[in-house]
Amino acid sequence: MMYPMQVKITVLKKTFNSEFVDAYTEGEFKRRGCCHDFEVGQEFISDGHMPIGFSDWAWTDIQKYVVVLARGGNMLGVKPGTFVTCCTDGFRPVFYKLERIEND
Repeated sequence: MMYPMQVKITVLKKTFNSEFVDAYTEGEFKRRGCCHDFEVGQEFISDGHMPIGFSDWAWTDIQKYVVVLARGGNMLGVKPGTFVTCCTDGFRPVFYKLERIEND
């Protein structure tokens, strides 16, 4: 199913919570550093479906917001056609800016 509009997904920020990694992980998972799937500034375009090259985990977290924007909806308290969200990885969260691309 194609949605009426597309949404641009921009990677805003990558973070690393070393105190959580040190306290709650072990073995290979203790690897240091931010998420290795994305780079800050990287952009993707979605028509309501997961863009090629996008992380499955992150897509599961942000898909609902992308679909709302692609269908013309808005989130409360933010500029119309936009939203900022993040994946649910508490160790290495990545923040995304979502922007509806208005069709003329």
